[in-house]
Amino acid sequence: MELARRLDRLPPYLFVEINRRIGELRARGKDIIDFGIGDPDLPTPSHIVERLCQAAHDPVNHRYPETDGLAELREAIAEWYERRFGVTLNPAKEVLPLLGSKEGIGHMALCFMEPGDLALVPDPGYPPFSLGTILAGGEPYFMPLKEENDFLPDFDAIPDEVADKAKLMWLNYPNNPTGATAGLDFFERAIHFAQQHGLAICHDAPYTEVAFDGYKAPSFLQTPGAKNIGVEFHSLSKTYHMTGWRVGMMVGNADMVNALFRVKTNLDSGVPQAIQYAAVEALRGSQEHIAKHNAIFQQRRDRLVTVLNDVGLKARIPKATFYIWAKIPPGYTSIDFAKKLLDEVGIAVTPGIGYGREGEGYIRFSLTISDDRLEEGVNRLSSWQGRRR
Repeated sequence: MELARRLDRLPPYLFVEINRRIGELRARGKDIIDFGIGDPDLPTPSHIVERLCQAAHDPVNHRYPETDGLAELREAIAEWYERRFGVTLNPAKEVLPLLGSKEGIGHMALCFMEPGDLALVPDPGYPPFSLGTILAGGEPYFMPLKEENDFLPDFDAIPDEVADKAKLMWLNYPNNPTGATAGLDFFERAIHFAQQHGLAICHDAPYTEVAFDGYKAPSFLQTPGAKNIGVEFHSLSKTYHMTGWRVGMMVGNADMVNALFRVKTNLDSGVPQAIQYAAVEALRGSQEHIAKHNAIFQQRRDRLVTVLNDVGLKARIPKATFYIWAKIPPGYTSIDFAKKLLDEVGIAVTPGIGYGREGEGYIRFSLTISDDRLEEGVNRLSSWQGRRR
């Protein structure tokens, strides 16, 4: 048996040793508090669950769905974008439901990349940006996100010959893993840069609704000219705590939307219709839970950031996302420090190197664990500080 060589180009799974260690410790009875995965612990709002249950009893929804989704869902997505961002979308041509935004992101490179083509990818960044590029035969060119630049890419640092060769640029704000945010002025610069070099822009925006201290994240599509050259990926996973439901959307440039639709018609059969009806209920129904859930995440954020800085892990206070991006002390790699936390205090975190070379020197904490488990983690970190002195 000979596997495709493209698989050899995928980077190794960097967390395998840490996951193995977590398994060993738990097998020995050690209690591990997992700050690693970004999967909301709070439940999907009940009115959305009820709509799913109703739709699941209708035999019509037991059959194949259409790849481009129900017209009602596309209309609900367009209504939500108009209401939230003031962005007008044509539901028939500028909206495409997805099996979660990750699916669309992973397939998008197939619409643009020929062997050897370049995609501009943030580093650190969400791995499917680069992995989708590699699987499509392209080459990622990494744009460093530096703390001194507020984790925004420096477009002036990208050589003209690279930008001219690139087909696609990925952006992601509010940002995973850094928690950084970007304003419309940044998106204006990004669009100007893309226009200069003939680039398409894909903006990943699943965390716009997970925001604190009164902050409201903008949409890339609010920027003049955005729909001429780009699309935005969004998801119901973080806003409505529907990670396991696998439903998201791509909106924006009609040609790009149609290109991904053409890929999807040959690869999947669309979002199950019962889930589509639940998604309509999420988008059109009560939004009261968003503020309530964000208040919980904000309390967790404040509690964790305080102790992290007390123990010498430099952490900014993020205005959005449910992640804390903490700088580790010198002398450690991010994997070594993650192992140290795991072995000494039973806390699991994500090493920054897993998000790219520029993630080295950082670790990521997720706020998606229950309050009592977070408090136990905070107490362990505080007592660990005392032992280190």
